Amino acid sequence: MSKHFLGVRALDEVSFILQSGSIHAICGENGAGKSTLVKILMGIIQRDGGEMYLKGKPVRFAMPRQAISSGISIIEQELSPIPGMTIAENIFLGRERKGLNPFIDYRSLNRRAREYLDLLEINLDPKTKMRKLKVAQIQLVEIAKALSYEFDVLIMDEPTSAIGEKEVDRLFAVLGKLRERGKGIIYITHRLNEIFQIADEVTVLRDGQRVGGGPIADFDLAKLISLMIGRKLETEFVKENSPQDGVMLSISGFSRKGELDGIGFQLRRGEILGIFGLVGSGRSEFLNALFGVTKPDGGQVLLNGKSVVVRKPSHALRLGMAYVTEDRKESGLVLQGSVSDNISLASLKRFSVLGFIREKLELSKVMKMIEALDIRTPSPGQFTKRLSGGNQQKVLLARWMLTEPRLLLLDEPTRGIDVGAKREIYRFISDFATKGNAVIMVSSELPEIIGMSDRVVVFRDGRLAGIVERTEATQERLMHLAT
Repeated sequence: MSKHFLGVRALDEVSFILQSGSIHAICGENGAGKSTLVKILMGIIQRDGGEMYLKGKPVRFAMPRQAISSGISIIEQELSPIPGMTIAENIFLGRERKGLNPFIDYRSLNRRAREYLDLLEINLDPKTKMRKLKVAQIQLVEIAKALSYEFDVLIMDEPTSAIGEKEVDRLFAVLGKLRERGKGIIYITHRLNEIFQIADEVTVLRDGQRVGGGPIADFDLAKLISLMIGRKLETEFVKENSPQDGVMLSISGFSRKGELDGIGFQLRRGEILGIFGLVGSGRSEFLNALFGVTKPDGGQVLLNGKSVVVRKPSHALRLGMAYVTEDRKESGLVLQGSVSDNISLASLKRFSVLGFIREKLELSKVMKMIEALDIRTPSPGQFTKRLSGGNQQKVLLARWMLTEPRLLLLDEPTRGIDVGAKREIYRFISDFATKGNAVIMVSSELPEIIGMSDRVVVFRDGRLAGIVERTEATQERLMHLAT
């Protein structure tokens, strides 16, 4: 399979075979060609060269509908729900079974949706509007939607990027059953440990080329990473900070009806505090309330020893706080805007005189952030939507670092980005904390939480289930507290 864009090689004679009843992982850094390959398989874009065979017959799809009707289903990395419609309507969009025409048989629609939600043990009402769901819940609905098609081949592009360990286990159980039924599954993920849990074979892409592959038994993590990045990666996590004397943040009795109940802990200067919990445990809700996105019902917050009541995000910014949300494309970035516009967005007052932006000063500050975070972009004027996931995440971090915060709130900071970009963000987080600042980091990835945190706060059902020191943090202990 080959594809070029304006003379740039996106795929260069990439080949692989997906066997019936097997899970074939495809991995590579952002920009390796994974997304281009998937788009060709689904008929979203057309290949320049190569052949594709489905059950031994040559195929070329001009549009996704042809791929779907031929038995290929997909779970896309970028979530695309229709907020004003229900879960059931989203799952069966375009395939609603009619009762007495022209009316939709909603009773049947909701019942069938319930079957697929139950398959994944998702405790959601099919009649719930999508706008009311959290990112992790939307991801689960997208998985249920893909499973609702009659398919022979299932393409899964980062299906676990927004869900927790418990939901991942349920998904893997379903995939095991699909494999037993002879289905072929193409599995794309940046969570490399998942490949060794679920895959039978792997193909590694780098710069649009296949650089390795074969039975997963022939690989270990070090070999896989080396193929992906073209060099040996000494360590995945970069952590050089250590907690310092002095408490930056003290929280007690922090509550919000239906979401949080009596949360309390202290955060030291120079500390990276991890927050772990299952989906629905209140992790993101806590960050939203702390930053003023939502309003807590009770509790006390002391910032540098002074009592504060954060009423809105702009107030949090003035207090030296910054918040990188879990969904960079929905609640973080302006994708149609330039890299420069996105980075300077939260700091425009600093560059303005009498309402006019001092463009040279703005550009100077933006360029410093691009250099500091190694954001790979042709120019500051590049559309943000055209950057890789890792570079988009760096743009979001750059925006908030330009506000010169002392307390950084991170919600799934490495979601959907490759191992190389992850390491760069880990280094940034560690350097930030080393300067006497502090970080609160929410993550669904246990290795990330354990590898980067000085202490781990575990949430369960909106309450504090425990606080674990770094030296005592194990995956088993954190999961035990979370459940």
